[in-house]
Amino acid sequence: MQSLGILIATAISIYIWILIASAILSWLLAFNVLNPRNQIVYTIGDFLYRITEPALRPIRRFVPFIGGIDISPVVLILLLIFARNLVYEYWL
Repeated sequence: MQSLGILIATAISIYIWILIASAILSWLLAFNVLNPRNQIVYTIGDFLYRITEPALRPIRRFVPFIGGIDISPVVLILLLIFARNLVYEYWL
């Protein structure tokens, strides 16, 4: 049972890093640091969007944009850290 807890905690940690990468990529695209027409940038951005958007969409319904800034990734990261801590506390 401990191995399952470690696997779940690791998967949550990886997803947190994917959310951070998605946020950084969106900032780089918004400030024209990266060219969105580049095939590699487009592929990475599309992958990150497809992985993160299903989890972020329900949060965006309840959390408004604050000054034009989307804070739904921050909310999701906080929820995932809470879930990972629960896994550590009760399974490990």
